[in-house]
This record gives sequence, structure tokens and C-alpha cells, in this order.
Amino acid sequence: MNAEIGTAGIAGKERIALVVGLGLIGGSVAMALRGFEEYVVIGTDKSAAVRAFAAEHGVCDAVAERAEDVLPKADTVIFAMSPAGIAAQLRRFRDDFKPGALVTDVGGVKTAVMEAAESLPDTVDFIGCHPMAGKEVSGIENAEKALFAGAHFILTPGARSTREHIALMERMGKHMGFRDTVITTPEEHDALIAYTSQLMHIIAVATCDDDALFRCKGFEGGSFRGCTRVAALDVPLWTELFTMNRPALCACLRTLESNLHAYLEVLESGDTEALRRKLAYSAARKRKMDLE
Repeated sequence: MNAEIGTAGIAGKERIALVVGLGLIGGSVAMALRGFEEYVVIGTDKSAAVRAFAAEHGVCDAVAERAEDVLPKADTVIFAMSPAGIAAQLRRFRDDFKPGALVTDVGGVKTAVMEAAESLPDTVDFIGCHPMAGKEVSGIENAEKALFAGAHFILTPGARSTREHIALMERMGKHMGFRDTVITTPEEHDALIAYTSQLMHIIAVATCDDDALFRCKGFEGGSFRGCTRVAALDVPLWTELFTMNRPALCACLRTLESNLHAYLEVLESGDTEALRRKLAYSAARKRKMDLE
């Protein structure tokens, strides 16, 4: 049933998973979630062109023109858009969810989203979610079923989250190909994501600010390409992510600035033995992390 549908088009299905927002991540979630248990996966997006692409390419089992046509019947709702957009949708639809529904998201910042979810009625269970996978390109045309293979599936349950819904999320993650599920708090998530993701993007874009960028053709190797791969980012999205997690990201940047300065000092000193010790220390930490 890969065509636009109204509420009548989902009659007879046992359980419904609604994906709101069919970009790179939302489209990949819909594709990877198809065939999960007794669920029919319905996707929706504000763009008619995106909905048409989803219907034509079988991104989900069915496509709905409007989220509000499906929300009252959806057992699981997945919001896949920017964190500010997710927060706005949660407030907009707070009274439209099916009682007992599980609501989740795929946003890269969790504290602000979890705060918005506090506006939901007690009959709705919200569990924050962050699939640790992506690409340097966006859009449904770049979505793929295998995007999450081997990635981490981070969950931030709310105060009212049930064991049954957490277990459901874990099964969904396994079906979509994630290698494990990590359960944490929104605050811990945002602090660590500032280091493991947002800081890496800052390093990439800052490297591309160097005047040598356009003179390096023919001199760039795998390390340069790997370092700068994510620099061609989605500017509006990453502006929002950096801004919404500003305190944690600034703390990471200050630490990085200090660490870089330490390397600058030892290089300027000409002390080869001190440089060797610093390199050995850093390399040993990375090797230890890889073994754990």
C-alpha cells in the first residue's frame, strides 16, 4: 500500500508505527522498521514531493498526507526532524495521541526535547532516542535500510516510561540493525554527544577554514578526508544542534583548545623526547579505548 492514504486506509492493521518526517534519518527508520512484528509503518512529511518519493520507492508500508490523520490510531510515533521541530510537534499534537501510545524521536539533543515532552498527557509514554548513525548528505533520496547496521541506539526514558515500552524500543533497535542499546539520561547524553559528535563536526569545519584548503588537491590522504568528511553539513540543522547544546559544546571546545595548546608548546620547544611522551600517552589512551 505505497500510496497516500487517509485514516480509512489503515483499517484492519493490528499496530501502527507512524514516522513523522521522512528525511535521511526518518526515511531510513521507516525502511529499516518495515516488517517489525505486527506493525504497519506509515510515513508522513510536510513536503508533497517527499511523500511522493516515499510512496514510489516503498520507503514505508503506506504514506499519509497529514500526521493528524494517523496520530489517534498510532501505537508508536517517531518524530524525525530537528530538535526544535520535534519540540514544536510534541506541543502541537499533545492532545492527539492515542492513549497508551509510545512516542519517541531521533533528535541529536535530548534535554530540550525531553523538557518539551513533559507537556504530554500522562496517558502517553515518551522515550527519547538518538540513532548514532548518519551521512554527510541529507534528504530522503539518501535514506537507506542499512544505515543503522552496527551503530549504537541511545535511549533516554522519561520518568513515566514503562519497562514494556523500553523493551519494545530495544526490539525495534535490534530489528533495525543496531548493534546495541545504550540507556542514559538526557543530560549525560548531551554532554557526551558534545564530545563524540558535535566537537568532531567543529573540528571538521574549522579545518576547512584554513586558507590551504583549495591548494591541497593531490596532497590529501585518508586522514584528511576522514577528518573533514562531515564538514559539508546541513547548516540549519547543525546551527540548531550546536546552539541547543551550547554549554556542553563550549566546555568540550575549551578542553580541546587546551590540549592543542599543549601540543603547540611542546612542538615550539623543540623537545623531541617530550613530544614522543605526549604522542605515546595519547596513542595509548586511544588503543585502550578500542579494547574496552
